[in-house]
Amino acid sequence: MFPRFALALLPLALFTAEVPALAAAEAAPARTAPASAAFDQWSKAFAADYMRLNPEQATGSQYFTGAEQDALDARLSPITQANRDKQAALARKGVARLDAFLAGPLGATQRASAETMRWTLSNELAGRPFQDHLFVFSQLGGPQVGLPRLMTQLHPVRRAADVDSYLARLEQIPARMDEAVAMARAAAARSLLPPRFILEKAQGQVDAFLKPAPEQNVLVTSLAERSAGLADLAPQARSAAIARATRIVGERIRPAYARVQAVLAELHPRTGSEAGISRLPGGAAAYDYLLARNAGTSLKADAVHAIGLREVARIEAEMDKYLRQLGYAEGTIQQRMVKLDKALQPPADPDPRPAILARYADLVRDAGQRSTTLFNLKPRAPIEVRREPALTEATGSARYSPPAPDGSRPGVFWMPLPGPEYEMVVMRTLAYHEGVPGHHFQIALQQEMTDLPKYRARRIFSGGSANSEGWALYVEQLAMEQGWYDGDTVGMLGGLSEQLFRARRLVVDTGLHTKGWTRQQAIDYGMPASEVDRYVANPGQACAYLLGMLRILELREKARGALGPRFTLPAFHDVVLRAGSVPMDVLTGIVDQWIAENKAAS
Repeated sequence: MFPRFALALLPLALFTAEVPALAAAEAAPARTAPASAAFDQWSKAFAADYMRLNPEQATGSQYFTGAEQDALDARLSPITQANRDKQAALARKGVARLDAFLAGPLGATQRASAETMRWTLSNELAGRPFQDHLFVFSQLGGPQVGLPRLMTQLHPVRRAADVDSYLARLEQIPARMDEAVAMARAAAARSLLPPRFILEKAQGQVDAFLKPAPEQNVLVTSLAERSAGLADLAPQARSAAIARATRIVGERIRPAYARVQAVLAELHPRTGSEAGISRLPGGAAAYDYLLARNAGTSLKADAVHAIGLREVARIEAEMDKYLRQLGYAEGTIQQRMVKLDKALQPPADPDPRPAILARYADLVRDAGQRSTTLFNLKPRAPIEVRREPALTEATGSARYSPPAPDGSRPGVFWMPLPGPEYEMVVMRTLAYHEGVPGHHFQIALQQEMTDLPKYRARRIFSGGSANSEGWALYVEQLAMEQGWYDGDTVGMLGGLSEQLFRARRLVVDTGLHTKGWTRQQAIDYGMPASEVDRYVANPGQACAYLLGMLRILELREKARGALGPRFTLPAFHDVVLRAGSVPMDVLTGIVDQWIAENKAAS
């Protein structure tokens, strides 16, 4: 069934990452070499040092145990140039040592690990000149939303000691916010300012944080909710902790947010409406770097733009057939899809959001059952569907957060439902992408793998967005091929509209950042305003989805052609999932090795 919905595939060589990796051909002869005990010892120690400089990441991945993890859970990374320099110094040492290891004999898993580590560290170093091009206070992950998200979603509250570390981190938030303010001012002095509409989104988030009274602030209510029932926390101690959190928020954190509010107001008159990164000093080079890093490609912006235009035309032609089946024959594809989605909107009363979340949960469960014949590997960790928290709901997109390694937190498919209208047509496809067999199968499974070093299982060094988002888009395509949409014309249109969405992203992202497109021009092309704002704040990342999927599809068809009747989808999926989050050129080498081994075995 694959050819029916096949995307036009590009030559594999076009997608080879430029920044920075060893060629697969150079690495391949060493893949059968004996394992190096020295590499295992060094990489384990280096990964630990790397995580000690990233306490928030250590918390999210629960990288350490015991006293060391407890100490990191009580820290927040300084938002300073000195801290950036410290991380860069470690990265330089790592790259030099990895080059030496890669020049010698390594086992297959070790070589993939070394290549992945080197890709991550080299990209960090290559991005040093562009660190301030991504704006300190953006709506996506600025400290004004990133720190509350860390505290309310990732910081563990399993025992009394976690409450102590929670309070210790609250005490540090004002300093981190002031450091971010200083960094934003320094960037502005170099004319590195966000567009006005991005700054205003950050302002809205700060305003929303300051609106509740201290006792109703999310940093207090989250602690109160999650500490209820802790076996080793006496009621009196819990009350004292909540009272202390309330004081910290009221006396220190809210004033720090007010200082952020003031600096954003100070910068506001200096901002303008131009959207693209190319308007900034060094912006063109920054976009080249970000596109290569995020999308794992050596393609330049013009080529990516052309792929997007081609795919938009192809997908719209496919969607036209299904829209006509439903009686929507007049108007553009966009106009007809808007009409369809409006016709599917639920009544406003009673609140439809609980039913929408329940429907997403049903779709995720159904996908788990349908996956049985296509996947040998499935994660043990459960997945839940939850509504995006209020602080980020208005600016958020559907997303996935991984489970805690100790089982204290499930994988979560977060869905923003701000209303009054909801994305009804794409529900099935979002469930496959964010949940099963998309990000949950990929990320939770990798975390559970015992045959990978911990730094790969926990995705400390990874292959970037092209691998993770490419996989999630690949399973959307897989669901179409396997008939999961049969009998659901609306769902099929939802799946195709998501493909169209990703193809339009190539056009819009490159248009904004290299062709002088305005924000309104991108919206008029068919992209929601919140999505356009996302691409402005995170250039190049939106291109990873479709380019990553094209790469995985081409690898699949390469294996199918080479192995003939010995090829099976479950076996191919095993190879990709077992590889984990690796750069796309590393994944290519792993698939090539699998093909060669299967040929030799036959």
